Amino acid sequence: MLLGISILLSCTVKRAVVNPPVSNQSSDPAPQKFAIKPDFPDFELEFKKILEQHSADLSYPEVIEAFYQLHKLQPVLVRRFMAEGQLDTLLSRLEESAEHGLDPELFFTAGLKKMKNRLSNKKAGNVLSKYRDTVELELNVASSLLKYSNALQFGLTDPLKIYKEYFAETARPDSTFMMQVLEHKELKGYLDSIQPKSGQYLALQAALKAQVQAQEKTISQTGELLKLNLERLRWKNRPPGLKYVRVNIADFSLDVIDKGKLVLRMKVCVGEAARQTPQLSSMIYSVQVNPVWNIPESIARNEIIKYASRDKYYLANNSINVFKNGKRVWDLEAIDWGKAEPGSYSFKQRPGMKNSLGKIKFLFKNESSVYLHDTPVKSAFNQKNRAISHGCVRVEKPLELAFVLFGKGPKYDQVKNAMQSGYPREKYIGLPTAIPISIAYYTALADQQGKVIFNKDIYGLDDMLAEELKK
Repeated sequence: MLLGISILLSCTVKRAVVNPPVSNQSSDPAPQKFAIKPDFPDFELEFKKILEQHSADLSYPEVIEAFYQLHKLQPVLVRRFMAEGQLDTLLSRLEESAEHGLDPELFFTAGLKKMKNRLSNKKAGNVLSKYRDTVELELNVASSLLKYSNALQFGLTDPLKIYKEYFAETARPDSTFMMQVLEHKELKGYLDSIQPKSGQYLALQAALKAQVQAQEKTISQTGELLKLNLERLRWKNRPPGLKYVRVNIADFSLDVIDKGKLVLRMKVCVGEAARQTPQLSSMIYSVQVNPVWNIPESIARNEIIKYASRDKYYLANNSINVFKNGKRVWDLEAIDWGKAEPGSYSFKQRPGMKNSLGKIKFLFKNESSVYLHDTPVKSAFNQKNRAISHGCVRVEKPLELAFVLFGKGPKYDQVKNAMQSGYPREKYIGLPTAIPISIAYYTALADQQGKVIFNKDIYGLDDMLAEELKK
């Protein structure tokens, strides 16, 4: 039967004898010569018709069409993989995709298997019918291979299209990448190479297989939770470099990872549900010791002015300066805050013990104007639910974080001395080397011992991802 398929695949145009062109880049088996009768079908035209008919059902139809135009509308994948049993390897991997929390039918696994078996078992007969079956199998192999490859290396979903507050650099597969996937000659090695191998991913896979049950959830609900976080781990948004800061919003935690090892861990407070801390990636490049807090207009309108209207000493007692049209207002008692127009005044909190940013803030560029910072209210870290900030991330151990980022030396000494000074003055100190930071959202993640820790979905982002995965 395989000889019949090989002979069939060699027939692509109406000619007395077919001598396929030799490609400099391809190591595909050379098709056999086959004498064709004058009324033999036009296989290229037939391939094109079938491609057009099935285009809407294929993953990435534009990429697939470009690939076959490049290969002169020939079923190169079936020719390449059928004889050596590599197609069975692909089918096995697709059937095992449940181990990744994926439904094998996302990749048309059952249909692909039926097509392959039908073609393998088909008796000699109508050449055109057999060719049509070959092309249908060919197109579905290309479609399934691309979707599986992209799912494992980039995830099925694009977080930028799901979440409003998502600003992390996240790679997605482009047409050049996908064309290269279809050019692979040795399928088993390629499929082995794309299996996710991080410790976190393997830990969540193991928990899924073992049917671990989270507190207050059924085994089924826990399984769905693990599947969502496996998808998040497949997103290509990991920080660059060997050393980086990772904040997990849902876990209220900050980790510093250096060469794969956890070197510092601490509690954090994140934005409340109405003022969510965004997911993002950036580089910490500087700190501001004894910071001045330029109070955002929304906080000034909703909180500061209200407090000032109730207590005429509130602003002075909290070291807050008031400005109007860029000039400082000195006589605060003369202002009727109950009648003040929103936006007509701006506010700055001076450095000191009562500054809401504490003794230090860690700066990194981002579209949301958030940063890591100290806080004078240390009791907040004793709370179980620490989604209490206006969006920035309050850190439990700011001096320890500064030491890990700066390292031992004169710059760290400057930071430490300035933070401990009895006469606080605002000062910027740049890091010797910028350090990547990732602020992410995982509701299931493994600890250093490999035990999976489950967190509450404080922002409802699990539900949004689950809906996207159903599409």
